[in-house]
Formats: sequence, C-alpha cells, structure tokens
Amino acid sequence: MMAPPEWRSHRVSFRDPSILKGCAMSDPDRLKRVDALLDDVLPPPSVRAKLRVAAGLTQQEVAEAVGVKRLAVARWELGQTHPRRPHRAVYMHLLKRLAQRYPDAAELDEGMPTPASESRGSG
Repeated sequence: MMAPPEWRSHRVSFRDPSILKGCAMSDPDRLKRVDALLDDVLPPPSVRAKLRVAAGLTQQEVAEAVGVKRLAVARWELGQTHPRRPHRAVYMHLLKRLAQRYPDAAELDEGMPTPASESRGSG
C-alpha cells in the first residue's frame, strides 16, 4: 500500500545535513551511552539457563564466578529477578562469551518472550 500523497511530500532525507544538526551523531559520549543501552540487554531467562547448561556449568559455578549466591542465579534464570550492578556487567560478559561458544543455545525458541518484553527487576 502506498502512502497518501500528503505523506509523500514530507519525506525526510538524512542526506540533508540540516536534519542532523544538533543530533547525537556529533557527540561521542551520547553514542557511548546508546551503545551501553544496547549492550545491556539480557537474553530471556530460558536462554540464560540454556547457555549455562550447554557449557556444562552449575548454577553454583556461575554464582561463584559472578560473585553472588546460587539462589540469585536461579532467580535470574527463572526471570523472577534480574542482576544489578556490578554483577549485571559480569553476568552479561559471561552470557556473551557463552553465546559465542554455543550459538545454538543462544537462539530463541518459538513463543519465547523477547528481552524487550521483560521488565527489569532486582536481584
């Protein structure tokens, strides 16, 4: 379906430098903050568990590596809570490394919630 004529006349071109005037594109600190937001997305809880199991790790081993109690890891994998700083960064690093080694375990199954559908809790 084609856009109505009145919409077509208001197209935005990002080739026009005046459009980007004052935009974050020129601010490296803002770009870093955007990257941090994108890098700070946890996989769904079931994928977290799949990655751990694929690596043959126990919840206790993950907990010791991250610096939390086993119950915290169990809750993260159930989606009851989510890791907070500074443990979040360490846990994210672990999950990213596991996803590189075990890409099949990092895949979402049909009907599995996406990271965006999860709310950030505590833990």
